Amino acid sequence: MKSMINGFFIAFSMYSKIPVPKAEWNRQNMKYALCFFPMIGLVIGALLCAWGEFCVVSRLHLGTMCFALTGAVIPVIITGGIHLDGFLDTMDALHSYESKEKRLAILKDPHVGAFAVIAAICYFLLYAAGLQQMCTESQFFLLGFGFVISRALSGMSLVWFPAAKKEGTLYTFASAADRKTVRSVLVTILALCFAGVLWIDLVTGAVMLLASLWVWTYYYYMSVKRFGGITGDLAGFFLCLSELSSVLVIGFLGNIM
Repeated sequence: MKSMINGFFIAFSMYSKIPVPKAEWNRQNMKYALCFFPMIGLVIGALLCAWGEFCVVSRLHLGTMCFALTGAVIPVIITGGIHLDGFLDTMDALHSYESKEKRLAILKDPHVGAFAVIAAICYFLLYAAGLQQMCTESQFFLLGFGFVISRALSGMSLVWFPAAKKEGTLYTFASAADRKTVRSVLVTILALCFAGVLWIDLVTGAVMLLASLWVWTYYYYMSVKRFGGITGDLAGFFLCLSELSSVLVIGFLGNIM
């Protein structure tokens, strides 16, 4: 039980800015940390659902634009931008068209390249555009599920996909994880989320799930081909793309349907 509690603290201290008690990073405490990764998505999803209700559905009527512009920043505030950092580093590396070794070196480079800046601008414009289209409670609930799904898939990649190198934070989490337990928990969470989104909206939910799984598949093949495996930055890249795909599908397809 102690290792489970410490795993919860480690997951939240690593992947969010939510204050939690400190826990020692050792193999025993980190065995189940990835099981709690989707719970951070649950917190973000709940906050965005509540913010959407407050801005759009409530009598205050702050408007969808207010929800979109502030809502695009809420995930960054909660996570501290750790996943966005990986997304930007990956965009720089992919657009370098260098060898695998050079791309991996670019991921570790603290400097920001032009392609990272361009990617950040495009990302937030598209993210805000998708959020701006949301105006119903069902869309907000689907959005909340999206943050949990992206983290469940990301956690599954850590214990299923090959690592590009045997060092770094990702390898530390992956090597310390109780893989059987982590896989079982994350698959269960994913199955419950799949059932939830399909129950809320069969068509939009199905397309949302297919988009997330397509991004996950692309993430695997791109990582192996371009980098020789996954890294922490590539995991952040996937998570950002998965969330963006959910936002766009829910926002635009939800209005069409």
